[in-house]
Amino acid sequence: MRPHLFVGRAETPIAFVETVSGGVRLKALDREAVRAGLQPGLTLADARARVPELEVYEHDAHADHEWLERLADGCQRYTPSVALDEPDGLILDIAGCVHEFEGERRLAADLEERLARRGLLVRHAFGDTPDTARALARFAGAPAPDEKRAVKRLPVAALGLDEDATTALSRAGLKTVGDVMARPLATIAARFGEEAAMMIRRLDGSVKGPIVARRTVAKIGVERRFAEPIARTEYALEMLAELATEAAGQLADRHEGGRRWEARLFRADGLVQRLRIETGQPTRDVALLMRLFRERIDSLADPLDPGFGYDLVRLDVALAEKLDASQLKLEGGEAQKGEVAQLVDQLGTRLGRARVRRFSARDSHIPEQAELMLPAAEAPAPTPWTAPETGEPPLRPIYLFDPPQPIESMMAEVPDGPPHRFRWRRTVHDVAHSEGPERIAGEWWRRQDIPTRDYYRIEDRRGRRFWIFRHGLYSEMEAPRWYLHGVFA
Repeated sequence: MRPHLFVGRAETPIAFVETVSGGVRLKALDREAVRAGLQPGLTLADARARVPELEVYEHDAHADHEWLERLADGCQRYTPSVALDEPDGLILDIAGCVHEFEGERRLAADLEERLARRGLLVRHAFGDTPDTARALARFAGAPAPDEKRAVKRLPVAALGLDEDATTALSRAGLKTVGDVMARPLATIAARFGEEAAMMIRRLDGSVKGPIVARRTVAKIGVERRFAEPIARTEYALEMLAELATEAAGQLADRHEGGRRWEARLFRADGLVQRLRIETGQPTRDVALLMRLFRERIDSLADPLDPGFGYDLVRLDVALAEKLDASQLKLEGGEAQKGEVAQLVDQLGTRLGRARVRRFSARDSHIPEQAELMLPAAEAPAPTPWTAPETGEPPLRPIYLFDPPQPIESMMAEVPDGPPHRFRWRRTVHDVAHSEGPERIAGEWWRRQDIPTRDYYRIEDRRGRRFWIFRHGLYSEMEAPRWYLHGVFA
């Protein structure tokens, strides 16, 4: 399928250009420019000499990609499996999807009509394999009674080989794909490369090329189609609630709950509007889901605009997890946990999933790497928090400085012992009590050359407690430095 966008005055040749190796060449042309004898790759100077009235625009590859992505979004009304064939094509796997349109021809006619409303001309073809459909759509061959003979009548350019290989095939007298297929594959591979033989296998159907779909097919998907587009967003949300109820029923049959839900509202003009929500815990609560969807709508920079109306509403459960009934505790622990999860979901939906965070334990003995800040909606980390023994003081402070703050050791018993006095922030502290050392070395499996740390829990004469360490040993370096890493409450 090849979309072409026409911009400018009627019957005025239009070309998009790009700079290649210091020269400006034609990248894409409209119909009028092609009729005038121009072709991609021609220099702009030659094109101007042939067609003085040519209108020229700078080619924007990123904008083309974004436009193709939007077209692919709209084509998901026909099938969830849509692949990009850049720079100007789409591949749709419509197996099992044509029943909604009473056949392939009706589906293609509907697609052409919708794209025509946006000023697009489309050339499409059906094929048993993606490569066959692509070749038939991009290259014109002689009429044929069936697909196999149509493929054989295509020019050798339909093999998709590089320019040198295509030229070599033509000079060898192989003008069509059928001419190449008539030769032994071993001979073709030896003379023109293994890629040529592989493309022959793909076009004759002996090898089926994969479709790299843009999005994975959702685990559960439900949809509503409307004979007449609905112009009220509120009514579309009511339909979305019905779809959520239906999806929740399917999840209940599997003893699962959804954690990632995606709603798509397909407008009649081809635009697709997406609403995505995530929950911290698997859920089948329709009221909660609709509340989150409304929160998402309220947080949008641009409000939903139905335009000419929605003719399709789809809801997908992109991520589902096990969800069984749980026994509520008499003291309300499970209920409180559920309320916290709902609060996290609401805050994450309105403020952004990455902005609501929680601490998670990490299995590392290096203090600054023993915890992480993760989105609160993610599943709890399996590593438990280490807690001090009952009645014992904490081994490490709750608050750590990042980075550790340097201190000046003014007096020590022995070189490797704790200081008797140190200066921090221009204040001298006299040490009354000390515990340690707790020696922490670098993680050898990471091959990091990190000096050994000796940590001490100390208390000064005023009763303030600190967590300090010496970075390195005197046996490893001449003058190790001291740092204050945390303060005990």
